[in-house]
Amino acid sequence: MTRNRIVIVGGGFGGLYTALNLCQFPWTEASRPEMVLISDQRHFLFSPLLYEFVTGEMQSWEIAPPYEELLADTPIRFQPAQVRGVDLAQRRVDLGKETISGDYLVLAVGGETQRPPIPGLSEYAYEFRTLADAERLRERLRQLLTGTGVVRVAIVGAGPSGIELACKLADLLGNRGRVRLVDRGAEILKTFSPFAQEAAQKALEQRGIWLNLSTTVTEITAATITLNYKDQLDVLPVDMVVWTAGTRTPAWITALPAQHDDQGRLVVRPTLQLPEYPHVLALGDVAACVDENGQAIPRTAQAAFQQADYAAWNLWALSSGRSLLPFKYFHLGEMLTLGTEDAAMSGLGVQLQGSLAYIARRLVYLWRLPTLKHRLQVGWHWMMTPWLDWVTTLVSNQR
Repeated sequence: MTRNRIVIVGGGFGGLYTALNLCQFPWTEASRPEMVLISDQRHFLFSPLLYEFVTGEMQSWEIAPPYEELLADTPIRFQPAQVRGVDLAQRRVDLGKETISGDYLVLAVGGETQRPPIPGLSEYAYEFRTLADAERLRERLRQLLTGTGVVRVAIVGAGPSGIELACKLADLLGNRGRVRLVDRGAEILKTFSPFAQEAAQKALEQRGIWLNLSTTVTEITAATITLNYKDQLDVLPVDMVVWTAGTRTPAWITALPAQHDDQGRLVVRPTLQLPEYPHVLALGDVAACVDENGQAIPRTAQAAFQQADYAAWNLWALSSGRSLLPFKYFHLGEMLTLGTEDAAMSGLGVQLQGSLAYIARRLVYLWRLPTLKHRLQVGWHWMMTPWLDWVTTLVSNQR
């Protein structure tokens, strides 16, 4: 008897958590499908904690464990490869040297950094999306801090990534830092609650971060950034530009013969199925999804995390003849890291700011790490680090 095969393309919150959730269903030995997870990265990235890696508060193994380690005790096969194309009708994935076909296909590859045609952007700006991006950023900061004088950083994009990174870098650089946040919009965190906006605004002001709203970037060089505010150009000296503005859909997704929205995302039913291909599911940043209540789903890790539960159930339902469930998005709230041991969070009727929010945010993200084994390893490390630091300091003082 030939087993069904489920092929999952993308190893982020949507793809990896769908795969792990599939393992929790009561498959019989005969009915358990083959499960293949394809990613062009060898490490999963828990992106909400990427800021802590840049500042040295966390290590790479905590936020980016290898897939082979995470999947070691599961029946999921990990396939590291770059996807060249997908045949939706045949549910076939082209990996260049080989192809993989499945009875069911899941597309959860995530978005890419949007790069408008600004002179110097590709050559001189640092992106902030992957672990490799964060490693390059951290190395550049190390180089700048080995010198003397002021370190001038411009961050483009006043969404959550830009706000959180600006606060973290301001605390890391201290008196040597001059951090500037640039956004073409008229307000920060425009999709967030007033509480989050006010908390972020306060954090920026406390750290002396310059905020340039209603401002566009027209050029970036190795040592300058040119800003346009009300048709007035300002050329400012800068040591580093970090680009956090915008997400786009990968080109090969937009080229697929299926329905797309105006951003190139795949239009899906509330069950996360493609209308033309019911055995193909899409979720996360590449899916234009409206849930059971007609609510448009945002491009957030929280949304992909929730969709993974429904995607796994519906794959099981398709395999076992059960009823599919339409996705219902539940907004759990908002969390922002706003510097060293500082954060803001709101949701479920609770609003916290400061060190208590920082601890709560850490605990929430600890719970959301992908496997119990990894949660225990990271949690133990978090508990032991203060004691080890204390012992190290004590021994050093006695010498």
